[in-house]
Amino acid sequence: MTLTASTPEPVVAGVRRVFLAGPFMGLVDPETQTMPTAGRRPFLLLIEHFEKQGLHVYNAHRREAWGAEVLTPEQCTPLDQTEIEKADVFVAIPGIPPSPGTHIEIGWASAFNKPIVLLMEEGRDEEYGFLVRGLGTVAKVEFVRYTDITRALPEIDAAVRRAVGRVDAPAGTT
Repeated sequence: MTLTASTPEPVVAGVRRVFLAGPFMGLVDPETQTMPTAGRRPFLLLIEHFEKQGLHVYNAHRREAWGAEVLTPEQCTPLDQTEIEKADVFVAIPGIPPSPGTHIEIGWASAFNKPIVLLMEEGRDEEYGFLVRGLGTVAKVEFVRYTDITRALPEIDAAVRRAVGRVDAPAGTT
């Protein structure tokens, strides 16, 4: 019997690359120089979830060994921007408190007209910046409010489908 490997079907046809952003340097423990396990958990879950669908995941946390192999600003800035430009969809946890780096990346994704999915903690909308909350008026954004990332995975997939479907529609019209 011959078995053939098959590529898993991505959440959306034609989507092959996702950029996953979120708080990073502010979560790195100064003593261990790495992100604690609890800080890594949502990213590890999302990376595994997307990769099981055959997607290539661009993610600075993993690329930089969770803080153990941090790139210089001159290295990571153009690399992150290039990877966002290459990505088919941008998914981010904006962070509470807000992550300055993640907010810059959200701006790049918006400027590149990428479909955007923002994962926001349920019941904490007022803690997110005005420009994050209002981004849907100028960009193709879907918001997923969650209490548990694992239980939110089906809604995240649905949001990716909606965001990708909005690319051809003017911002704020769907």
